Amino acid sequence: MKDFISSQQLKIKKVIEGMGYKVDNVILNVSSRPDLGQFQYNGVMGIAKKNNLNPYDLALKVVERLSLDNDFINLNVARPAFINFSFTKEALINYMNLIHQNIEINFNRRSKKRILIDYGGANVAKRLHVGHLRSANIGEALKRLAIALNYDAIGDVHLGDWGRPMGLVMLEIKNRYPDLVYFKDSYQGEYPAISPVTNQDLDEIYPLASQKAKDDEHYLNEAKEITTKLQEGHPGYRALWQHIVKVSVADIKKIYDKLNTSFELWEGESDSHSYIEEMMMYLKEKGLVYESDGALVMNVAKESDLKPMPPLIFQTSHKAILYGTTELATLYSRVKRFDLDEIWYLTDKRQAFHFEQAFRAAYKSKIVPKDIKLSFMGFGTMNGKDGKPFKTRAGDVMPLEDLITLVKEETITRLNPNIKGKEREKIIDMITMAAIKYADLLPSRETDYIFDPAKFSDMTGKTGPYILYSTVRLKSLLKKAKEKDFASGLMTVIANDDDLALVLSLLSVGTVLNNALETKSLNDITEYLYKLNSLYNHFYASNHILTETDNQKRSSWLTLSAIILETNLKLLHILAIEVPSRM
Repeated sequence: MKDFISSQQLKIKKVIEGMGYKVDNVILNVSSRPDLGQFQYNGVMGIAKKNNLNPYDLALKVVERLSLDNDFINLNVARPAFINFSFTKEALINYMNLIHQNIEINFNRRSKKRILIDYGGANVAKRLHVGHLRSANIGEALKRLAIALNYDAIGDVHLGDWGRPMGLVMLEIKNRYPDLVYFKDSYQGEYPAISPVTNQDLDEIYPLASQKAKDDEHYLNEAKEITTKLQEGHPGYRALWQHIVKVSVADIKKIYDKLNTSFELWEGESDSHSYIEEMMMYLKEKGLVYESDGALVMNVAKESDLKPMPPLIFQTSHKAILYGTTELATLYSRVKRFDLDEIWYLTDKRQAFHFEQAFRAAYKSKIVPKDIKLSFMGFGTMNGKDGKPFKTRAGDVMPLEDLITLVKEETITRLNPNIKGKEREKIIDMITMAAIKYADLLPSRETDYIFDPAKFSDMTGKTGPYILYSTVRLKSLLKKAKEKDFASGLMTVIANDDDLALVLSLLSVGTVLNNALETKSLNDITEYLYKLNSLYNHFYASNHILTETDNQKRSSWLTLSAIILETNLKLLHILAIEVPSRM
């Protein structure tokens, strides 16, 4: 079933087509002149131009036809041909009662699709840092949004577990513990079941090894050799690699759990390895790869390119497998294993070039059929107050867990002191995550933004804690109403401008959600939540719901409050924000 606005748009479309004019889509906008009507339709001018007609006269004829429909009132035309109108209270009330029974009608759900979303991008053997925050938050919310709008969605963390960083880590372990059996080529026994390194060890090992590689070319080349041997199946390196992955992933999962972020697939670059040989054979048979200076490459340039597009390198002269190779092999495996309509990639926008190359190679080789849509969604950076990427006071990239702690310290000072014990800890964690997630999803996806822990932890203003507080108050109101045996079954009246404003705002939920899915950005939803809750808090202050003596008003207001509560809960769930029982 269509949501209210979509149904009305379809109705107007049929009216215009019934007059003999072709129209692709009818889009209703909130009127820029509220004195003329609640909504406005601006499409008549385009229709008139195509048919060589006077737009104002055509708009008057459309209005004449629409006036026969009982849902419309206040129909008028503003020059040159803007049709303004309002909806009857009866039509609005009927729709509120409909979505009170099934809130998802208001979402304007789409036709079924199956998508895979590649987000997260955690690197094995490295701590998650603030740079991983946006990928986790945006990716998780987009996946939940897609599901809410009727898509089947699969999320893949796509771990970085197969490249040079693994070689660096293993080289440093080898230098420290040369007698470990993993480094003995002649070893024939079983490898130890317990990892020789902990996650705390890895936190210290990788940065040190990375710096050594920058300072010492011999060290870097030795790490490259270990990486190649790992990828070729060296049994000792494979066994050590498995330990490193297991230890690191266990810690990564703990942080993702705190962020309320989950993945259906915990795969990495290594999972594509078994497909590389088959894929390369396919590319060679198609005559798409060739040797250049000892490296194996594929031309992905197009005649329409305005600047040089270098070939995609699959293998270096030293036989090392590169990032582009595993990327294309991952696509190769995904198309083979899943029946997909689209694949979305979410990373820092600075990786746009890499994905442009990979997508071109995928389509040119027909590894990915043209009917599967590949989309790259780059995001901006989270910056500190100085406008630069968020760092510690020492100037290092801040670990994600430290950022969570920083926001948590701000949150603790704002929570009701009467809430004690384990409940207090749980609620503090929920508010902390709400502050972080809402702030991270508030700007447009591609925009860099400044993260201010104190500002975004505030219970007032455009923040996650403010939305939570409003939602908790709604829950409390409806609980008290139930205790008083006040009914909230049906809405029967729209009593004043305050409740009318809320009803009209609820009509735009479907548009907001679908716009967010089109742009692959959550800022429409975060902005809408703030607007809706600000309207409700004004309504709440102006109308004393529980002490209202008019039963019809009170019941209608409680029904409206229940709809807004459920809308809040649904949209917050999409944003992966949990709601506490109290604050």
